[in-house]
Amino acid sequence: MSDAAILERSQALPQNIPQMDFDPYDVEVLKNPYPYHEMMREAGSVVWIRKYGCWAVTRYEEVRTVLNDYQTYVSSAGVGYANFRTEEPFRPPSLVLEADPPAHTRARKPLAAAISNKALAQHQEEFTKQAKVYVDRALEMGEIDGSRDLAVAYPLKVFPDAVGLAPDGRETLLDYGNIVFNAIGPHKDNAVFADATKNAAAVTEWIMAHCAREALSPGGFGMSIYEFADRGELTEDEAGMLVRSLLSAGVDTTVSGIGNALYLFSKNPDQWAKLHEDPSLTRHAFEEAIRLESPVQAFFRTASKDTELSGVKINAWDKVMCYYASANRDPRRWENPDKFDITRNAQGHLAFGTGVHRCVGRVVAWVEADALLGELARRVKAIEPTGEPVLRAQNAIRVFDSIPMRLIPA
Repeated sequence: MSDAAILERSQALPQNIPQMDFDPYDVEVLKNPYPYHEMMREAGSVVWIRKYGCWAVTRYEEVRTVLNDYQTYVSSAGVGYANFRTEEPFRPPSLVLEADPPAHTRARKPLAAAISNKALAQHQEEFTKQAKVYVDRALEMGEIDGSRDLAVAYPLKVFPDAVGLAPDGRETLLDYGNIVFNAIGPHKDNAVFADATKNAAAVTEWIMAHCAREALSPGGFGMSIYEFADRGELTEDEAGMLVRSLLSAGVDTTVSGIGNALYLFSKNPDQWAKLHEDPSLTRHAFEEAIRLESPVQAFFRTASKDTELSGVKINAWDKVMCYYASANRDPRRWENPDKFDITRNAQGHLAFGTGVHRCVGRVVAWVEADALLGELARRVKAIEPTGEPVLRAQNAIRVFDSIPMRLIPA
């Protein structure tokens, strides 16, 4: 939509429609989004973002409604700001994230099979072993960067190993994820996107080469996906695309989720004391952490027809920005929503989404978090912050580049 068209549409909206004048992709907003989420939640159930000519939903019920109605609010027009129905896609759409049933169902099946509970069980022993290795190392260091030394290092080891990826150059996976998730936001005049994509050609070449069939070791999740191509259920190119999708689902959001949990524990020593006293709360604690600090902040859907949401008329092919992170702090759904409480029942949070597009990689995040946070809970008495955390400005993911901390052994 052109600037002139956005202005015309904004001026034509009924006066009772709340219109927001801030830029959701301003660096300062990305780093401290929660006051803006609250402002939108309290303004109305559906609000209009003037700068981008799109709708936003920030309350729990409305976000959940949009995500669950995949026929009215489609993913195939792109889950970012770009509208694949009104403009040429800037890259091939994701076979899973940017597809609707039945095409989505066909592509999701190989991913679900590759990382099923049965498949993950074969790697559980190695995940647990590596968690011990990384916690041993962290305790020897004493003062660590919780992001670099644990939240990044551990998933970047265990999950690519399980996929069957070669060990060289795995840091490129982080660059690839940064490109993928920053592309969710606007591309024009967006410094975050421009910075993330400056080496896009080299990064894409690396990821495509390393996810090809001949580059993967046998017995891993990656080759499991290529078996679907062998049976004629996927093409060779589709299998490669799904391996790349698998790595994004299993690395970037997991890095974010574990890092955000460590950040919250460093700021809430009473909650770490509870977990240390009872490590069986590890899964509970992780779910609460990603409710409060959601790895995915927001994805888009696109209206497939003229429709109405909470009394607001939405036109066919309008973009609708769904704020997972805001829904997870909506006081209409959660008591004391801004409080980190590992005994809270966080069931129903939207950090993994909901409906047919609920994150397929969530099972990986659970297994990795259980292994690493559980090992820490048993062996670390206290986590003390030793400096200010550094939050990355990212268009879709909430992730820390640095979390300075000291581990006090039990």
